[in-house]
Amino acid sequence: MLNASKGPAVRGPRAQADRKLYREAMQAELSNYENLDIIACGAEDLIIDENQCVSGVVLADGRMLHAKAVVLTTGTFLRGIIHQGEAQYPAGRMGDEPAVGLALALDRLNLPLSRLKTGTPARLDGRTINWSILEEQKGDDPAIPFSFMTDQITVPQISCYMTYTSPRTHEIIRENIGRAPMYSGQIKSRGPRYCPSIEDKIMRFADKDRHQIFLESEGLDDPTVYPNGISTSLPIDVQDQIIRSIAGLENVKIFQYGYAIEYDFCDPRDLTPALESKSAPGLFLAGQINGTTGYEEAAAQGLMAGINAALLARIDSNVSRETFEPFVLDRAEAYIGVMVDDLITRGAPEPYRMFTSRAEYRLRLRADNADQRLTPKGLGIGCVRSARQKFWEEKSKALERARCLAAELNMTPNELLSYGLEVNRDGIRRSVFDLLRMPNVGWSDVCRIWPELSEFAADIVEQIQIDAVYSGYMDRQEADIAAFRKDEDLILPSNLDYALVGSLSTEIRLKLQEVRPATLGAASRIPGVTPAAIIALLRFVKKKPALLPIQDDSDAA
Repeated sequence: MLNASKGPAVRGPRAQADRKLYREAMQAELSNYENLDIIACGAEDLIIDENQCVSGVVLADGRMLHAKAVVLTTGTFLRGIIHQGEAQYPAGRMGDEPAVGLALALDRLNLPLSRLKTGTPARLDGRTINWSILEEQKGDDPAIPFSFMTDQITVPQISCYMTYTSPRTHEIIRENIGRAPMYSGQIKSRGPRYCPSIEDKIMRFADKDRHQIFLESEGLDDPTVYPNGISTSLPIDVQDQIIRSIAGLENVKIFQYGYAIEYDFCDPRDLTPALESKSAPGLFLAGQINGTTGYEEAAAQGLMAGINAALLARIDSNVSRETFEPFVLDRAEAYIGVMVDDLITRGAPEPYRMFTSRAEYRLRLRADNADQRLTPKGLGIGCVRSARQKFWEEKSKALERARCLAAELNMTPNELLSYGLEVNRDGIRRSVFDLLRMPNVGWSDVCRIWPELSEFAADIVEQIQIDAVYSGYMDRQEADIAAFRKDEDLILPSNLDYALVGSLSTEIRLKLQEVRPATLGAASRIPGVTPAAIIALLRFVKKKPALLPIQDDSDAA
């Protein structure tokens, strides 16, 4: 659990997954999934129907798959180019061909494509690492499951180990920096700011004499080790020197050398809040194709694009597409909502990562209450299975009972004193919630006074304690959220002609035309759109309930 010593609002569950076990578990899940066909083949082109909507995929072998919605999750494959020093070659990732036909199809649809880059470190043979001189980094004991439905982790846990770059490492990199594609001009696209390559770290943070490297095993019965912290695109001969200059890795065997990869992505400002392309209706995009980086970001987008593609596909062919009601989470409901809103309003000038600091309402968007915020929404659209529904209903009832008791059970200061709890003798009765806000009062103290509280399971107890700590802050945040929703609820029609809105500068008008925000709140978050422009937009919308559509040249003439 990251930030375990800090408040619940900034804690984040983290896990290492055995690649083999994860792959086997997911393959079994997919193979046994009802009504799902898996076709392993390259996707070369998109099918466009008479309404200029994407309605299927053309495979590399010529087969055509027709569909009401298509989701693209291309990762780094779109016209991918791998860089290792001066060497460069087309690839989607090491060992895989790039997706060129699909990129050309997106070009023909006039999607706003551009280039980003990311990188990866070498893969090492753990059997040749000198573990005895390294710092062991144990995981949590007991390990904390990701799922609220999991009681305990039964897979054995493996420690990570920490080592550091040395002065010799830095010297090797500086001597060869001209051979690094990012510095030679060979790579012109931007990489992730928060996961820089080791050569970037050395050049940008010249005052640091060492940098951390976490050695992470990839599996229980796999000797492969991932050296987190030394992503690089330097030539293979230089990588060899760098790795062997690091403590514990002097005699290591290298399975695969690191590399950078450049790839196409689509400006996410072309997307609706449902992650559907505005340029190509029926086409949904998720993951690195939207300018993000990171597994979690990709998974969250895949979830939302998949849900909305399924909802679109459920619309009867004889019914107008206007009846499509997308499933959207806003910035006050989930980090997913923050990320999607950031992408579609701000774009991705560099690979995007999600951080708690990006969320205005992070006191509410905590890991401990994710099931409470989102399970009812999942039930509402039919993407929660019966086992989880039953689990949630039981937990929900227990939480409701615990919260009621925590609010109702109370005592006067004198009554509390008889149990050894001293509070201000002001005659005001204190509830369980009130007492739990006090730094010197724990659950065992209130259970001693009210034994009926001891019936609750550990997860319910933890939730009540967190609720108590945050209750005062949450009241203020709920007021902020209500104000946010007031602006957010004002829908801006997709065909709004911003030229008709008075007092907007040409620059702001162009930004609004480009992004076409779905709501007034989204418009306010576009970089460069001023509060004065938002007020002008608000006045215009309120004055003109029946908004005029954009006029084409013939109408204007």
